[in-house]
Amino acid sequence: MSPLFPDYRAPWESDDQAALRAHAREFFAKEVVPNEERYAKQHMVDRELWTKAGAAGLLCLDVPEEFGGTGGDFGHEAVVGHELAAVGNTSFGFAVHSTIVAHYINNYATDEQKKRWLPGCASGESVLAIAMTEPGTGSDLQSVRTTAVRDGDHYVINGSKTFISNATHCDLLVIVAKTDPKQGAKGISLFVAETEDLPGFERGRVLEKIGQHGQDTRELSFTDMRVPAANLLGGVEGQGFYQLMNQLQRERLILGVGAVAAAEAAVAETIAYAKQREAFGKPILNFQNTKFVLAECKADVLAGKTLIDHCVAEQIAGRLDPATASIAKLWGTEKQKEIVDRCLQLFGGYGYMVEYPIARMYADARVQTIYGGTSEIMKELIGRSL
Repeated sequence: MSPLFPDYRAPWESDDQAALRAHAREFFAKEVVPNEERYAKQHMVDRELWTKAGAAGLLCLDVPEEFGGTGGDFGHEAVVGHELAAVGNTSFGFAVHSTIVAHYINNYATDEQKKRWLPGCASGESVLAIAMTEPGTGSDLQSVRTTAVRDGDHYVINGSKTFISNATHCDLLVIVAKTDPKQGAKGISLFVAETEDLPGFERGRVLEKIGQHGQDTRELSFTDMRVPAANLLGGVEGQGFYQLMNQLQRERLILGVGAVAAAEAAVAETIAYAKQREAFGKPILNFQNTKFVLAECKADVLAGKTLIDHCVAEQIAGRLDPATASIAKLWGTEKQKEIVDRCLQLFGGYGYMVEYPIARMYADARVQTIYGGTSEIMKELIGRSL
């Protein structure tokens, strides 16, 4: 149920998805919310949260049943992602694992690879991460320096990656590497590294961020790391850039879903605070300016929900294009940042105290406009469609 719009229901949401939403909300309230402070201090969730989520049927929801998933559609992923953001969580890397990386395997792996990897991803026994970004490359994936050189039945991988989510717990790591550096984008391939006891694989320092403190984010490095040739995603070299470009809209859309859900949660939190916080002898919600600020925020949230619902429906139908997905990410995360900022002002000095959820929402929102591609990159991609 929407805290601001209790009668609102997304036009694409089925009864099955509505039941999943309620189930996810109950699971996160029990397993995630009470542990948020500890996750932030340890810079990661507990490893067993992944297997608990898998046992609860909350992972790989639109992966076919034959490969361990539940056979749903993107709407199933969206309701879980929404409910996770709605409780203020940025620690659990659900979207990276389930919505994004699982589908590199689901869409491009051979049947043998899918059977080998996806069931463990659905159960939470295998945590997924993707190693794209490198120091100095950012969103320019054609400029990656990590190399993969064929040597018999293996590829030898050398390079380093940064800003990698789920990096501590990842058991399966999709690596973006150059198999032919002379070919630019056509020389990029994706490899799945099985990280347990893998020589040459090193998890680097935990990265300190201004927000999302509980999110598992590290540097990774590969030194003469040998990965079986059978782990080349899809079995054909040079397909990596195509594979990346065709999956990025899922990433951008799920980030938009979470952004609007987080913005709605911030407004609901602020309304509750404004009702009980008194100044000059009355609740601050009774002041006209407070009502005006929150009215505008509520209107923006409803606009955001309708935009995101349009995009989710397009994704379910297989029609979502990269520009529209970029609009969802750009508008959603920028509005999240704007709305949370306006809400925080109504808390006064308490808004800057980390014990108040609004303070954590404020810091987390700053990261969202950069995570998964900056707003400037989104504008560039939207501009190409004009």
